[in-house]
Amino acid sequence: MDIDALKAALAASPDNVPLLLLIAKTHEDRFELAEAQTYYKRTLTADPNNAAALLGIARLLDFAGETSQAIVRLESLCAAHPNYAPAWLLRARIALEEGDAKSAREFHDRAAAIDPSIADEELLSQILNAGGSTRKIAMTSQGWKEEEEENESDLFEGMDAVAARELDLEFRLKADIKFDDVGGMDKVKDDIRMKIIHPLKNPELFAAYGKKAGGGVLLYGPPGCGKTMLARATAGEINASFFSVGLHQVLDMYIGQSEQRLHQIFELARKAAPSVLFFDEIDALAADRRDMRHSAGRGLINQFLAELDGAQAANDGVLVLGATNGPWHVDGAFLRPGRFDRLVFVPPPDTPARAEIAKIHGRGKPLANFDPEELAKKTEGFSGADLRAVFDIATEQALAEAMKRGSMVPMSGKSLIQAAKEVKPSTRKWFESAKNHALYANQSGFYDDVLVYLGLKK
Repeated sequence: MDIDALKAALAASPDNVPLLLLIAKTHEDRFELAEAQTYYKRTLTADPNNAAALLGIARLLDFAGETSQAIVRLESLCAAHPNYAPAWLLRARIALEEGDAKSAREFHDRAAAIDPSIADEELLSQILNAGGSTRKIAMTSQGWKEEEEENESDLFEGMDAVAARELDLEFRLKADIKFDDVGGMDKVKDDIRMKIIHPLKNPELFAAYGKKAGGGVLLYGPPGCGKTMLARATAGEINASFFSVGLHQVLDMYIGQSEQRLHQIFELARKAAPSVLFFDEIDALAADRRDMRHSAGRGLINQFLAELDGAQAANDGVLVLGATNGPWHVDGAFLRPGRFDRLVFVPPPDTPARAEIAKIHGRGKPLANFDPEELAKKTEGFSGADLRAVFDIATEQALAEAMKRGSMVPMSGKSLIQAAKEVKPSTRKWFESAKNHALYANQSGFYDDVLVYLGLKK
């Protein structure tokens, strides 16, 4: 588009809002962000409540890495123009980038409900893969339609449905990902298959040997290495309902209520069997009682142990998964047979997995001479979160250069490798602590996998 001709036309009509917006968007498409901002601001001078200009400003802030400012502006925009679909769609994209798949799904669905033509199938797929809700938007002959939603009203009835809503419990009738959706970590997957999946897929065979399907498994390892993703994928492999439990869904300020909430969660999982009940950061709920000064925390731990034992109801078909960065902080009673007696070490992603993660982080970004395998070789010991930091640094550097030049500057493979040198693997500190526990507090052999990974044991 001839921007000079547009500007000549604007000179004759300086307050022409549609023309100002067209020029601003043209500059934005050329990645001339400073010029785009100038014309969006001129639009707002002429029309202070113009939704398209307000959205353009938010988009530029996101481009420049000022995501928090972009979010604030979008919240205001959606409040002032609740039926402006493009604003909800941008909120969905940013929410997904921030790791909030649940909100991303809500925002995308809101946009699609307002304007079916704006629904983005690729974005929706990314949201679902990242853990969005089970609702689906499908293209029909009448346009985009929301398919029948699978939620607590389908799975639970009466007071159970009320309890699920009050607990704000995140669950899916069927998990939305499988092991194929998790890059690398083949050894960990094989370990999970032998310890978890085969018993649940072949309950009759295991019953013949006196073994019940279900039980507890503790996933442990450095932060940011995919423990939560593996838990969801495990549920997908056995076609089980998946319950994800956070601290806020269990803890309550009133004495006795936390224990009651925990019991309700286990009861819902039992009624939905086969099911996977996943507790993230479980050391916060199952901390060593010797470190506690108050009896309230001990009461919750005792309730947790009783639920694991099936003292009040059988746990047949319920697999309880816990994830923690510090298994040595978990009360020893949880690691006894019949409870979390199976520990699975989730190490940092290996080279093939890092290459896959690098490809994912590179999607939708302007890249040049990018070799994910080469980057993977240069990032030994990096977690998935560390790799994201590498891309964030390289993106900020490319944006800074683009702002100086006034034109798009692609991120090169060389710039990514250089950015990797600025990121210190977050897993190192974890291994320093884990090594001490594995060497000097490992009489039970729970942490032998850590020693093997460190090359200290065969």
